Amino acid sequence: MPPLNGRYIDVHAHFTPPSTEDERVRGWQAMLAKGIYFREPHHWSPERTLAYMDASGTAMQMLSNIPAELRRLRASNDYGASLVRRHPSRFGLLAALPTDDPPAAADEATRARDALDADGFAVTTHYNGVHLGDASLDPLWERLDDWAAVVFVHPDARLPPTLDHPAPLYEVAFDTARTVFDMVFRKTFARFRNITFVIAHCGGAFPALTGRLGLLGNESWVPQGVTADDVEAQTSSLYVDTAATAFPHSLLPAVATVGAGRIVYGSDWGAPCTTESTAETNRRSLRECGALTPEQAAAIGGRALDLFPRAARRMADAE
Repeated sequence: MPPLNGRYIDVHAHFTPPSTEDERVRGWQAMLAKGIYFREPHHWSPERTLAYMDASGTAMQMLSNIPAELRRLRASNDYGASLVRRHPSRFGLLAALPTDDPPAAADEATRARDALDADGFAVTTHYNGVHLGDASLDPLWERLDDWAAVVFVHPDARLPPTLDHPAPLYEVAFDTARTVFDMVFRKTFARFRNITFVIAHCGGAFPALTGRLGLLGNESWVPQGVTADDVEAQTSSLYVDTAATAFPHSLLPAVATVGAGRIVYGSDWGAPCTTESTAETNRRSLRECGALTPEQAAAIGGRALDLFPRAARRMADAE
């Protein structure tokens, strides 16, 4: 592993391919229609991102972006790969997969691995109505399992408001828990043990609800039950990141569920709802909130390099 000197490897960072002002305005208007009241259109740029990374001590970001349509998804992966080629020691690519179309997802995974040199893959909890536990995705998981791939699982931020509250505020946490628990019931994590699944936002609500699932998941009134031992075995195999959740309320359930050694750093940089202020408040809390020992908090910053050896080699080559 290259020396990090206290710098961070960020597994949860978003990017946006180049767009016109009209395209950004239309995207902004779509968010306004969903009750997400940003003051202006979102505009991501590699220059601003690298400046933030330098200021915050972020050595590398693993970039992800998951458009809702196949043509745009493939173009986004191409652009993400070009960013890595330009900045190989600063960026990595988690290539998006269109999991509503399993054959297309398998093809894109192969293209991303062989042609784009992707470091891993990014999926949405449910993509155009298809959840990750759907049986149709088993051939995709089999392929990724053969590769011992890393798969980053992000909630669907395109959900409509809940009780007039924008989905990114808290609904994404429950969306994450629903998908993780569905995959537990379907034994996805048990059947594909060679895949490293990283769940966004400290796992959303799933760590805090895992005890309830273990208690009730195999009761007679639960169809397709799952035992407490199986719940623990599957959930403890997961990794979670710290994006927007580096506080005792999220970290302590995560430590109890997956262990401090399976928490990796995430900032949510590049998402429209993340600012320098919120990202830095979250990072400072990771160090200071007391949910982790100083040694545990320090280890989180560089742990992702164990998951992404090719990214680690690119960093080492640049030293």
